[in-house]
Amino acid sequence: MTPVLDIQNLNVNYHSSRGIARAVRDLSLTIEGGETYGLVGESGCGKSTVALSIMRYLPRQAQDSGGIRFQGRDLMQAPAEELRHLRGNRIAIVYQDPQSSLNPVLTIERQLSEVIAAHEEHSASESRRRILDMLERVRMPDPQYILGRYPHQLSGGMQQRIVIAMALLLRPDLVIMDEPTTGLDVTIEAGVLDILDDLRREFKMAILYISHNLGVIARICDRVGIMYAGELIEQAPVNDIFAHPSHPYTLGLLRCVPRQGLRYTNEALYSIPGRVPPLTALPQGCAFAPRCVLAESACTAAHPRLESTAQDHSARCIHWETVVEQPERVTFTRPLSSQTDQNSEKNLLNVRGLKVYFMQALDVLGIRKRPNIKVVDGVDFDLPAQRTLGVVGESGCGKSTIAKVLAGLTPVTSGKIEFSGSDFAKPIESRSSDSLQQLQMVFQNPDSSLNPRHTISQTLSRPLRRFKIVPQDQENETIIGLLRSVNLDESYLDRYPSQLSGGEKQRVAIARAFAGNPELVVCDEPISSLDVSVQAAVLNLLHELQHQRKVALVFIAHDLNVVRYISDEVAVIYLGRICEIGPTDRIFSPPSHPYTEALMSAIPVADPNAQINPIRLSGNVPSPANPPTGCHFHTRCPRKIGAICETHEPPAQEAGDNHKIFCHIPLDELRVLQTDVMVKM
Repeated sequence: MTPVLDIQNLNVNYHSSRGIARAVRDLSLTIEGGETYGLVGESGCGKSTVALSIMRYLPRQAQDSGGIRFQGRDLMQAPAEELRHLRGNRIAIVYQDPQSSLNPVLTIERQLSEVIAAHEEHSASESRRRILDMLERVRMPDPQYILGRYPHQLSGGMQQRIVIAMALLLRPDLVIMDEPTTGLDVTIEAGVLDILDDLRREFKMAILYISHNLGVIARICDRVGIMYAGELIEQAPVNDIFAHPSHPYTLGLLRCVPRQGLRYTNEALYSIPGRVPPLTALPQGCAFAPRCVLAESACTAAHPRLESTAQDHSARCIHWETVVEQPERVTFTRPLSSQTDQNSEKNLLNVRGLKVYFMQALDVLGIRKRPNIKVVDGVDFDLPAQRTLGVVGESGCGKSTIAKVLAGLTPVTSGKIEFSGSDFAKPIESRSSDSLQQLQMVFQNPDSSLNPRHTISQTLSRPLRRFKIVPQDQENETIIGLLRSVNLDESYLDRYPSQLSGGEKQRVAIARAFAGNPELVVCDEPISSLDVSVQAAVLNLLHELQHQRKVALVFIAHDLNVVRYISDEVAVIYLGRICEIGPTDRIFSPPSHPYTEALMSAIPVADPNAQINPIRLSGNVPSPANPPTGCHFHTRCPRKIGAICETHEPPAQEAGDNHKIFCHIPLDELRVLQTDVMVKM
């Protein structure tokens, strides 16, 4: 049968002032009907360029050659009129950011109706019927209500479901998914992946799924292609890729992912040294050779070809047999320093009864105020010196607000924050210079926290001068030491942020946070936008700096495997309240709060053979302006036991070893219920 998509020897070059960037090189792949093909690789490997080339959306400075056939039709030679008919009709694309795909001034119904009107003639009632049917298929709550809303009135998960519904409205034969779940919570991501899998089977459509999340790839894909520096370096069925990788780069990516149960106390994460080479100056021979531990002179003498290593499995490496038979020669872990000095009994940070309410504006007539938005609603926790508290929960639960309160960037409504004996409930402008030095932050997006007009040297010198860390004549030496501590060298001193990769910018942001010798560093989603290989390097770096400089961390993330790896204690937050808190090992084993249980069942595991008993939460997180009575989680809880959950706040049940679970269900009953929910490998 003719494949839905057949790409042969695709090459894409970008012409710029820096030279010719060879974004895609001699790439060939096919996707059959009903098949999901995963395309994996670090940023800058050419994955999104492949998607743009298929859609014929390449910019003017790009030139491509080769063959792209869709159901036998040559897209590279297709006239503009035929492409307009195919786009959105037979071929659809879903981007990472739904806001870039939705028009902010049009209602959801208007935008979905335009998709149908552009390709088919239907009455308004028939179009509305089809739209409602598709919204129900993507499990959109209350579709009738949603049709009259604007994009800004919907959550991120709801926006992404709208974009997926838009892509599938006309039941296309090929859907391209370009990182569609990267910015979503783990629970919403799990629901979206379920939807995609169900619709793929129902409509028999082909999917090209682009992602750097290996857990998602293992969960949804049938075959996988690994890209590096613009070319396909390995291709195989998903089970073979994960069980028997044949390229050092593929094995390296798999080793970067925190495995279930892995803790920083056991070993460091594997991280691939170096970075993807610039596409304007590719190395001779194998592009991965400068980063490969198996590289030898033969690797740089000639360009390796893509050769068969097993049935339906091919790799572009002359050492593939070594990778398969002796993977330990590629795997690289480093033992960490002793952790004995981190068992501190002294609490560095004490938080009691923390409440952060945002006041809403007066109503239209100015008669009364709307209800307060209870972003954080009575949070208690302690953090010992030199330890790490992980904070997890869905978007809107109050994680980042807690971080901003600790940093003094958001005012406290009520409650107590004591840090190293000082009152930290004060706003930042009321804090002393010593207090500012003691607590630093690392934000999610380094682009928004680094001044684009300052060199790296200027960025790192500012905290040294502000807090008078070293004399001015020792400043340069200290800055170089900071760069080396984050695995950068002095060649970065005169560079600007725009000249650095995302991982390098985040390393500079971390170096700046540690420059003032703080006692506590608050990390707000510091790795969520990074590639898996860079994530591993940053996690190793954070822990090493923490150990060397004896610093405590508050680590906020939505990736539970990452939180499990780096944290000593974990707080699970739902709608402004802690529903479970305790040592990491206790949090990730029964008994757990039903919300924690649902979060763990939604983790995408980087193993296609992993068996998970999924727990999918229905509905969306309620508004903090009108939280449910009793247990905040009762409106979505799959283990709700009755009216008591609606009327009474759950008690704090002691599970031992400072492990608290706020739930009406007795712990012994939870332990029995949750035994069979864990992942089975």
